[in-house]
Amino acid sequence: MSATDEELAALVIATKDRAAFGELVRRHQGVVRGMLARMTRNRALAEDLAQDAFIRAYEKIGTFRGEGGFKSWLCRIAYTEFLQARRKRQAVERTMDRFKSVKDMESEGGPGIDQGDVMDLDRALAGLSENERSCVVLCYACGMSHSEAAEATGMPLGTVKSHVNRGREKMKALLTGETVMS
Repeated sequence: MSATDEELAALVIATKDRAAFGELVRRHQGVVRGMLARMTRNRALAEDLAQDAFIRAYEKIGTFRGEGGFKSWLCRIAYTEFLQARRKRQAVERTMDRFKSVKDMESEGGPGIDQGDVMDLDRALAGLSENERSCVVLCYACGMSHSEAAEATGMPLGTVKSHVNRGREKMKALLTGETVMS
């Protein structure tokens, strides 16, 4: 019989058993990588963030108390890595925008964005707010319950449910071409 996540985590906490942690990573890497890929919409960045999340999880394994599921705990770490990376990226973008504004004054115009005729899932996700996208990805793509998603994001359960419902309706409208009431 295979050990549970909680048993493997306890083994890692007690003995720093890398093989046990490797098994935890093997079990959950698909969920973590998929979640981050959908949230970032950038496969390479998602892979980097997943790697960082697993390293952080190994370093913080002693904080896992088994009260919630290991998957939720791990996704919470991955979500935190995502938020930190987003903050860093936004700071860099703000700085670059300041430098770019001077250059833009010198030369006007730029290529327009071709929206295309086909709306796929990733584009529909891109139409959601950051919180809606995170909650939809956690609940639908990662198979988490609303409670697990609330634990992973640190949001209240009702807020997660609202984001999921609003996000689902927006995606439906985007995919079917309907208008959505905000």
